[in-house]
Amino acid sequence: MVKGVAVKFSSYQETIPKLLKLIKLDEELKKHEKIVLKPSLIPESKESSTKPEFVEAVLQFCIQNKNPGAEIFIAEGCNGNDTTDIFEEFGYLKLAEKYGVGLIDLNYAETEELRSPEFQRFESIFYPKILKDSFVISLPFLKINEEFGISASLDSMLGAFPARQYKGFFSSRKNKLDKHQIKYQIHDIIKCKLPELAIIDASEKNLILIGQPLEMDKQAAKLLDLDWKNIPHLRLIDESIVSAKKKEQVAEQSISK
Repeated sequence: MVKGVAVKFSSYQETIPKLLKLIKLDEELKKHEKIVLKPSLIPESKESSTKPEFVEAVLQFCIQNKNPGAEIFIAEGCNGNDTTDIFEEFGYLKLAEKYGVGLIDLNYAETEELRSPEFQRFESIFYPKILKDSFVISLPFLKINEEFGISASLDSMLGAFPARQYKGFFSSRKNKLDKHQIKYQIHDIIKCKLPELAIIDASEKNLILIGQPLEMDKQAAKLLDLDWKNIPHLRLIDESIVSAKKKEQVAEQSISK
């Protein structure tokens, strides 16, 4: 898969298939039995959420190019709201019914408790098995976000924290996450699993971005006239990846000696 590509936006139905063909996603899809499309749905801001028309164009391509027995799901875990209600309100229930694909509320999906020395704040994380076992495509709508810096592909994975384990006793919000800064929440959930692909709807900037999630988020920041190094979670994740690569190089040099 390519590191990243940005193409001029004309329409979802015209731009998306050409772009996905360009990066040979049709060949990649055939390697997987489960494909998850992960939109970013913000209950209090439909305008800042992933548009179902955008997801539909990606979904059509996946249906046309997957293995006959492969399954496709649309998955999200909203914070503080019933995801199934948001699916219906935002048009995703209608979309799923139209194409016969499953909708998954990650807040109540089956999970596996994961531990990693790379976690910076969490001792362990309950992570949805459906994401762990699937080819995950992050599908955010690019926006400036006062809390995160930007809304793009990596921060959208906060929806992978299941409310069943992280909500407060008297709240539907994932209050138990609040003891850690947002940048650590994003970093540690990404360390459970990085999405295999990011397709960022930057149509307001007349572009669609596609490629490796971190690299695409850096480009997305640039589109919004921001320096990605000033966005805490992007800088933290980048530093973590650089550090891991250095450790690998040291280990390889030690073995070669």
